[in-house]
Amino acid sequence: MPFVRSTDDVRLHYSQTGRRSGPPVLLIQGLGADKHGWDMQRIALAPWYHTIALDNRGTGRSDKPTGEYSLEQMADDAIAVLDDLGIDDAHIVGASMGGVISQIIAIEHPERVRSLTLACTSCRHHAWRVELLAEWAETARKRGIGAMTAQAARWVIGPRSFRRLTPAIGWMGPLAMSRPPHAFAGQVGAILNIDDQLAERLSQIDVPTLVIVGNQDILTPRGDSEHLAEVIPTAELVVISGAAHGFMIEHATTFNANLISFLNDAEHLHRSRRVGTREARSAS
Repeated sequence: MPFVRSTDDVRLHYSQTGRRSGPPVLLIQGLGADKHGWDMQRIALAPWYHTIALDNRGTGRSDKPTGEYSLEQMADDAIAVLDDLGIDDAHIVGASMGGVISQIIAIEHPERVRSLTLACTSCRHHAWRVELLAEWAETARKRGIGAMTAQAARWVIGPRSFRRLTPAIGWMGPLAMSRPPHAFAGQVGAILNIDDQLAERLSQIDVPTLVIVGNQDILTPRGDSEHLAEVIPTAELVVISGAAHGFMIEHATTFNANLISFLNDAEHLHRSRRVGTREARSAS
């Protein structure tokens, strides 16, 4: 099992899937989720791509330090994973909190990004969402992660799927205990502490960008994605009908089809630019 130390000596776990010779795709999950949140995408991408999915600090097999977390540090964590693998640049795919981490990577480390996929995410705070996330963190601290998971489920799972998946939510409660309350609260704090001025720098992004959202997402509503698509010059917006916040699982087939089509086009553009750069250097 691969591990790497980040810049502050926190140990991070990651897993690789697919063709090692294929174009690299780095997958970054959201609040409280580990790499298994990407299992359906890792399987779908495996025939063509080299996928790397990491456990963010505070989840999975990565360290779960006490104290404050920051999304900027978590972006550095992702870069540490690429460095450990000797990967110069990759297609970056982020969901929810992972989408904000991906935005930070694209701004602070643009040379490491071939393309950007921002799923069910945002670049700004809403007062109601700040209160909601703070409430989840408080529930985790006082009543445990299992109680928080039950409380948050309605915000993540679409109404059509909620009744069908309710038994699974109860079954997953014990598994959720692997996420200690302090680590979950640390991730929430990292989200709440990110500056809305991040949005003012998104116009710097010049790589192909897919912004994708479900039209039934109530946690990061469609308007958040529309705003991202407006401020990122290279962005295209895709809205999946009937999908909620967890659409990479609930609507995996549709999500994967859009992701693979986008990655194929972005990789083709990346290779064309690389060939053009080499020819320009040869000519000079």
